[in-house]
Amino acid sequence: MIKFSKVVDSLRTSEIRDLMSLATSPDIISFAGGMPGNELFPVKQIDDIYNSLPLKIKQEGFQYGPTSGYPPLLETLKEHLRKKGLPVDSNKLLITTGSLQAINILGKVFIDPGDTVITENPCFIGAISAFKSYQANLKGIDLNESGIDISTLKKYLEQNKNIPPKFVYLTLNFHNPAGTLYTQQRKKEVLALLQQYNLPLIEDDAYGDLYFDDEDKERCLPMKAMYDKELTICYTGAFSKILGPGFRLGWMLVPEEIFKKAELCKQSIDACSPNFTQVLANEFVKNGGIYNYITDLRKIYKRRKDSMVEAVKKYFPEEITWTEPRGGFYIWCKLPNKIDVVTVLKKSIAKGAVFVVGKTFDPEGKDNTHFRLSYSHTPEDKIQRGIQIIGEALKEELK
Repeated sequence: MIKFSKVVDSLRTSEIRDLMSLATSPDIISFAGGMPGNELFPVKQIDDIYNSLPLKIKQEGFQYGPTSGYPPLLETLKEHLRKKGLPVDSNKLLITTGSLQAINILGKVFIDPGDTVITENPCFIGAISAFKSYQANLKGIDLNESGIDISTLKKYLEQNKNIPPKFVYLTLNFHNPAGTLYTQQRKKEVLALLQQYNLPLIEDDAYGDLYFDDEDKERCLPMKAMYDKELTICYTGAFSKILGPGFRLGWMLVPEEIFKKAELCKQSIDACSPNFTQVLANEFVKNGGIYNYITDLRKIYKRRKDSMVEAVKKYFPEEITWTEPRGGFYIWCKLPNKIDVVTVLKKSIAKGAVFVVGKTFDPEGKDNTHFRLSYSHTPEDKIQRGIQIIGEALKEELK
């Protein structure tokens, strides 16, 4: 008999996995994947970049690189992040293989088995899995329209001040899956509590560039750009949502003391992130191509969001509640308690549309009253039909 580690044996399996495997048919309209549409990738621009590179640079792309990242990309990315107001001169930048690796490495840096980590509820499933892989106990604090429920967070910290959590993990801009954009007031309230209890913050900012209206640009300013001197903040981001997930490039911007530990951890995981895609990403950012590309993406995602909002209003029963997102990829829906979301999912798949149930994003795996819709991957014409299908399944269950 094979004896697996306690960590692997404790990892949560998903009872939804078999259902989702049924939803891979090309005829299924999918609102499940939190990813860009394939037709949106800047293939032509990247082709042109590669074809114009000197042979020496192409050869560098095929070679191993430094663990911390391809040096030209580190410099280019510093300037990119500086435009967001981030303190790149007083912190260290580490390139990672996607932002999930950055989150995972930070979990490894901070967590001892049995430590408590505070997250939002719902929470990014990748972070849940990463932190649990280091045997952390997760305390999920509910989100509301302004951000994490500050009164619940305050109460929990007061009750556990003798054994405080190791850190707090938050996604402040267009949360996955809830779509929440934190208010400035809520950021200030979070800051005050983290200062009071001397807690580090891991700030996940995968979606901050994807606001729909320019008036929200200021609201998307990272907490690390606002409060770096007052607080220990580990900031993570990625090219996955603004260039392509297949590049597998993310980053962390952290204090030097944390950087040294994180770099050691990364050395033991993969030695370095792909040099090939770092070379291409560097050129795309350095020549300014990424900025026009992101501007175009915002317009496309806004149209897709508007199409989904229109369809939800038209086809969903009024008992389903939701909040219109101001950016990002997701609409988070709440069902009445009497409806079983898995039953709705089964009926939707049978009819030809798929979504993700809320239990996936619950740190305790209990939520049976929410589901996530992603509009980023689906053209407008399919959005209308897919939402109609889900609406029909919801109405059947309500009856």
